[in-house]
Amino acid sequence: MTKFLAAAFLAAVALPALAQTAAAPAPVDLAALERVRPLREAALTDDYAWDFTEDLTTEVGPRPAGTAAEARGRDWAVRRLRAMDFANVRVEPFTMPVWVRGAESASITAPYPQPLVLAALGNSASTAPQGLEAEVVGFASVEALRAAPAGQVRGKIVYITHAMPRTQDGSGYGAFGAARRQGPTVASQKGAAAIVIRSIGTDWHRNPHTGVQTFGEGAQPIPAAALANPDADQLDRILQRSRQPVRMRLTLLSRTLPNQASGNVIAEVPGRDRAAPPILVSCHLDSWDQGTGAIDDAAGCGIVTAAAKRIMDAGRPLRPIRIVFFGAEEVGLFGGLDYRAKWGKTPHYAIAESDFGADRIWKVDSRLGADRAVEARLLQKALEPLGIAPGSLNEANGSDIGPMLADGLPGIGLSQDGTRYFDLHHTPDDTLDKIDKAQLRQNVAAWTTMLAVLSGGIEQPRGKRR
Repeated sequence: MTKFLAAAFLAAVALPALAQTAAAPAPVDLAALERVRPLREAALTDDYAWDFTEDLTTEVGPRPAGTAAEARGRDWAVRRLRAMDFANVRVEPFTMPVWVRGAESASITAPYPQPLVLAALGNSASTAPQGLEAEVVGFASVEALRAAPAGQVRGKIVYITHAMPRTQDGSGYGAFGAARRQGPTVASQKGAAAIVIRSIGTDWHRNPHTGVQTFGEGAQPIPAAALANPDADQLDRILQRSRQPVRMRLTLLSRTLPNQASGNVIAEVPGRDRAAPPILVSCHLDSWDQGTGAIDDAAGCGIVTAAAKRIMDAGRPLRPIRIVFFGAEEVGLFGGLDYRAKWGKTPHYAIAESDFGADRIWKVDSRLGADRAVEARLLQKALEPLGIAPGSLNEANGSDIGPMLADGLPGIGLSQDGTRYFDLHHTPDDTLDKIDKAQLRQNVAAWTTMLAVLSGGIEQPRGKRR
């Protein structure tokens, strides 16, 4: 107790001295806040994002990377962006290997015969057409599997369970996603015949969560799948209860095609300063095959498109805005890496990505640099009326833009509420009805506000001036 009182006294003495030497933050530009206000408020009645998301998921549906469905999505997006009067609409193509899902099933054959619901993970190897049957050996985590002797695993079906928590920021995905991202490689290296994992999700529907995994060095591809969480619960109980080996029959039929076409769809809002670096707003166009890709990530594309359109409708920004719908994000960030290779060395005023569903934005982070701290604080103040809390001034995020952020490009992170995101993520439940219109509009208002703050001022056409 004494040392804490002493520390508090020293802090109290030191604070006045620190206050005398620390620079006070520059005052927020109230006139700039007032210029942003009508754009922010009007965006709360937006229909662009809903119409975009509804039409894409209805007229194209699921858009697996590198497939004809993704190509239809690109064609649809080009037509839509041109119809909305964006400039320089184009596709920048690239190629990539494509994994294709086939028939899939599983069942416990002993000691309590019953079917299980599962989905193959991306890049899973195929079983023989008649499937495979083997003993199941369970592990609580990837770390437990790594620690197991190879003899405990060889020739068996590995099962990894976990307890992923529900969080607002989705932070559980990083840690518990290791079962999907690394588990198949570790199981293969130890000689397993196949692997099934508990879905990386927080729901209790009988919907398995798919997702990509890539076999690492020294691992031969093996069949790999995710069980729906209620089925994982059932397997947990069976493994705990059985006094004899638990056996599973697993059939996963899939194939991998040589390089197929994908691409990034790009459009622009021209700026008055033609030499100014662009503000990049982005999403990814591809989706998994089970749902219609509404929250992941048609809504993200609708949000950034709506925000850019609202700025364009208001007039001409000083700085150009570049919209990018990245291709093939789900299977390895191929679109983000292609854009980085082509454009990552050129200056960008800021980069941002919407790829965490459509629920309300609750926090703004940014990494614009010390010389733009006043601008970052202005953005925080402009977003406060939307119920958005100020976050860090030293970080930003986004899947496709992550490598470019790591390279040092300035970025913005508008954090969406992820409390229910992993109920739906990579499942058949990723459909339009899960999107709340009011929350979607709050997203559009936040992105519109961000663009209004960063764009350097919007000049109205002469006919609109007052």
